[in-house]
Amino acid sequence: MEAEFKERVVLVTGGTRGIGRGIAEAFLAAGAQVLVCGRNEPDTLPEAQGRRAAFIACDVREAGALSALMDQIVQRHGRLDVLVNNAGGSPAAEAASASPRFHESVIRLNLLAPLHAAQAANAVMQRQADGGVILFIGSVSALRPSPGTAAYGAAKAAVLSLASSLAVEWGPRVRVAVVSPGLVRTEQSHLHYGDEQGIAAVAGTIPAGRMAEPADVAQACLFMASPRAAYISGSNLLLHGGGEKPAFLAAAQAAQHKEHVRG
Repeated sequence: MEAEFKERVVLVTGGTRGIGRGIAEAFLAAGAQVLVCGRNEPDTLPEAQGRRAAFIACDVREAGALSALMDQIVQRHGRLDVLVNNAGGSPAAEAASASPRFHESVIRLNLLAPLHAAQAANAVMQRQADGGVILFIGSVSALRPSPGTAAYGAAKAAVLSLASSLAVEWGPRVRVAVVSPGLVRTEQSHLHYGDEQGIAAVAGTIPAGRMAEPADVAQACLFMASPRAAYISGSNLLLHGGGEKPAFLAAAQAAQHKEHVRG
């Protein structure tokens, strides 16, 4: 793996915490030169195997800032080999009462920002003899109802269409794909699932018996960005531990059990 990414230049947006930090650490461990961006520099930067990520301040919601970011990367390193479009997210809000401004901000961060980042990265990669790879971090929210985060789910669904279109437009020099995690345990899991008991209860609904860790998402990104995935473009890799058990099964099994007892 280290040979595959040695001297490769990798940018992870939102790579200072959570899933993004795990992805940055994995690429560092694989030998890459890793850059992370965010609005504010964190107290500590991702590091692994004696390597540390470099930080560049950038508000990914601003297209001009993304263009300037890519210029800085080329000035420093002369190239960009992998972009991981990770920055995103949304607080919970009921669609019926959320303001238009709120919905617009969620769409801007989760759809327009990664589109603009991909545009800027593609402009660099198309000039390189060996092109590059652009990965979007999607979500299972794109494929199932997303109550409480409807705009976020809609944006992530749009990312799937976006990636498939960009793969056609920008291939063969640039590969484009999506990695879509399910539930991932991060330092902010308690905000969504409560205490350890709540987290364990949620994990129990997943066939794999646990939530994903950032390292699970990171390993998927390493594969998708590697030469071993050279024929994967326009695809969406689901990383959800087997998915979610359909709610109707619990009701159906309860009914079957009662019938069996009566018999």
